[in-house]
Amino acid sequence: MESDSIVVRPATLRDAETIYALVGRHADELVPRSLGSIVESIDRFVVAECGDEAVGCESYQIHPEIGDAEAATVEIVSVAVESCFRMRGVGRRLVEAVVAGVRRFRPREVMVLTFAPGFFRKLDFVEFPKTEIMHKLYTGCINCTKHMNPYTCPEVAMRRRIEH
Repeated sequence: MESDSIVVRPATLRDAETIYALVGRHADELVPRSLGSIVESIDRFVVAECGDEAVGCESYQIHPEIGDAEAATVEIVSVAVESCFRMRGVGRRLVEAVVAGVRRFRPREVMVLTFAPGFFRKLDFVEFPKTEIMHKLYTGCINCTKHMNPYTCPEVAMRRRIEH
């Protein structure tokens, strides 16, 4: 399939179970999400479709900065692309759709914690120390069942500045 046959669109409630399954199939790379969590944040998900099949998904979370609402950070989460659709631009299209969608909030940056830093480097993300986001890490890391300490977790913190 050509990447032109992939459509990236906002998720609907009908997509919740499919997103749950996609995230579950990538459990080694992602923090698990309950179906309830996905439904509660369905308005923040985008889905990549090929025909009638969802082949990828992605979402975001907004982390406020105490005392400075305009310094909020948007975190990309739950990026999953079916193996047979990788290296076809699907992940790039998902990330760019979320970045374009969150510009309306005027965040200073978009960040991600990832096991795939090479992919995000190609999208202009740069690494930074996790110590800079400890208060933001807490919300995601508290639910992680893989690592006891976010500083020893092998995920890489990366950010991309957003120009307005």
